[in-house]
Amino acid sequence: MTRRILICLPLAAALAACAMGPNYQRPELPVPESFRDTPEGQASLAELAWWDVFHDEVLQSLVREALEQNRDLLTAVANVEQARDTAAVQRGELFPQASYDGAAFRGKNSILGVPTDISNESHTQYLAVLNFFWEVDVWGRIRRATESARAQMLASNAVRQGVVLSLVSGVAQAYLELRELDNELEIAHRTVESFDETYQLFLRQFRGGVASKLDPLRGEAALAQAASTVPDIERRIVAKENELCVLLGRPAGAIPRGVSLADQVMPTEVPAGVPSLLLTRRPDLIEAEQTLVSANAEIGVAFANFFPRIGLTAFRGALSSDLSQLLKSSNEAWAIGSQATGPIFTWGQTWYSWEGAKAADQAAIYRYQQSVLVALAEVSDALTAHEKVAIQRTELERQVEALRESVRLAQVRYVGGLSTYIEVLDAQQQLFPAELSLSQALRDERLSVVALYRALGGGWSSDEPEPSIPQPLAP
Repeated sequence: MTRRILICLPLAAALAACAMGPNYQRPELPVPESFRDTPEGQASLAELAWWDVFHDEVLQSLVREALEQNRDLLTAVANVEQARDTAAVQRGELFPQASYDGAAFRGKNSILGVPTDISNESHTQYLAVLNFFWEVDVWGRIRRATESARAQMLASNAVRQGVVLSLVSGVAQAYLELRELDNELEIAHRTVESFDETYQLFLRQFRGGVASKLDPLRGEAALAQAASTVPDIERRIVAKENELCVLLGRPAGAIPRGVSLADQVMPTEVPAGVPSLLLTRRPDLIEAEQTLVSANAEIGVAFANFFPRIGLTAFRGALSSDLSQLLKSSNEAWAIGSQATGPIFTWGQTWYSWEGAKAADQAAIYRYQQSVLVALAEVSDALTAHEKVAIQRTELERQVEALRESVRLAQVRYVGGLSTYIEVLDAQQQLFPAELSLSQALRDERLSVVALYRALGGGWSSDEPEPSIPQPLAP
């Protein structure tokens, strides 16, 4: 028996030399040589690690906490482990399987519990068997299925990487938005104080008989309008803190603050790099391609189902009516053989499974190409936003500076009797929204760096050690 097995093994290996179905080739992708309105260059902002992009120590600590505690990331890690185990289970079909059987029966006119006409006497039988089975992967069905499972595992790992990138950028964005709301609250308090000073000025002028009652009434109305913005901003601050707490994996509560929005240090240069690098850097594109690899492999699995499945079987054991004699050589039982099973008439099930696999592969190609187009558009949007918001912020700074001077001059003229209250209120009412707009432009300028970093698939290519991030178990 051993010699026959040794003869069959090389023959089976030779038959299993090829795999049905197409080998994966990356489809044609609409990738230009450079990003829109951007000179070609090799360097990329994505080559920086996040701790080299965000320098606020409080923000860095929040990101690290999120990477350790965020439930979405922990879920993604568990999904990777599950996909890895599934791939290992599928790969196990490539190798011979062994199992054992043991049984004890007592009966009449039966063998191992199966009715048969042998005698009219009751008897006891004992069985111990070691079974072997190996499906010879002649057509590559198992290898293609293993290839598909491995690609799904890599796709799930890309999802985990995408969660990490989204989490880093999400925490940074929420934190910068929180600091901007802090800035808005400071502006609102300062504006309320300014309007209150104007109101008190109008009130003194009225009581001194210099001005009419209309002046303090208009001043009071402007004061109340500015004061009404404070509770709304405070509400938005609490909501933003709670949003951050969810990302951090902690109950709702206060969030510590670092440097102010204006003092947030961001990279002065934001190169985009080469568009083709997105294919190997952006997690969503890696996921889309690995999903395509899996779909391509499933074509081979479906096509191999047209052909017979060939397997080698063997068993060795013993059968005896006396348990103490079970292991004697005279009670030995063994067999070796092969089997082949295949479809003949399946009402089109095998055919349509193959056609469906090809259609799924084509759909995966289109999804991959669409993902690339979306990625290119997001990078272009982020680059344009970074450039244009910087220009907008510069112009708003000019506006705010001019309006502050106009408020000062209007107050001087009013006290000197050279202008009316309308000039003072008008100047103050223009300054308040202009300062808010400037604060929002400062936020948007910094968020454009975050958006570009996310669009480029911000990497981890830094010499510094990576902070603790939940990782799937090693295979």
